[in-house]
Amino acid sequence: MKIAAVIPALNEEKAIGRVLSDLKGRVDLVVVVDDGSCDKTSQVASNFGVPVLSHIINCGQGAALQTGIDYCLGKDIDIIVTFDADGQHDPGDIKTLIAPIINNQADIVLGSRFIKKQNLGMPVLKYLVIKLAVQFDKIRTGLAITDTHNGLRAISRQAAEKIKIQQDGMAHASEILEQIAKYQLKYIEIPVKVRYTDYSKKKGQSVFNSIKILSDLFLAKISK
Repeated sequence: MKIAAVIPALNEEKAIGRVLSDLKGRVDLVVVVDDGSCDKTSQVASNFGVPVLSHIINCGQGAALQTGIDYCLGKDIDIIVTFDADGQHDPGDIKTLIAPIINNQADIVLGSRFIKKQNLGMPVLKYLVIKLAVQFDKIRTGLAITDTHNGLRAISRQAAEKIKIQQDGMAHASEILEQIAKYQLKYIEIPVKVRYTDYSKKKGQSVFNSIKILSDLFLAKISK
């Protein structure tokens, strides 16, 4: 099976090079979606010889993921792995992540930071927001999940053809869960490591971003 990694990126020139270097040889295709960056994210990624798809303006992580997924569906790709650009994810988890799909045990595999408590250095506020979001999504979808808003997941081609991300912001993670339930896709959670570095904390773990997750979830709920 051919594996692709889709990396949504916004102003990640400091981290994207290391991420791409770490992914080398682990997947067949890496696609970077530059979501309206104002730094050299696209230039750094292009130097690695990978496809770089660029949004003229910042459209949101959900939109960037859908752009990358659509690109992969136009290629001879069997499994799509979504992977963050800030270096939080461990490329070594990919092999375990895709195994249930290869073995026909799942259509989609969700990485979880909480099965083995591998949320290394997660800020307290982030932990509380994610735990609240997990309960919210459990009630809304009926899925037995332990984590949500974890950017590390694997999606079979068949599942990717059904799932369409319309929530541009952080609520896209909850939207994916909704569509798993809607289409009755087989899913499984596996433990993955998420490393919270000083860089990643500055990029996405602020009070503002935590509030943004909750507001996106609320707006997604009332818009239905």
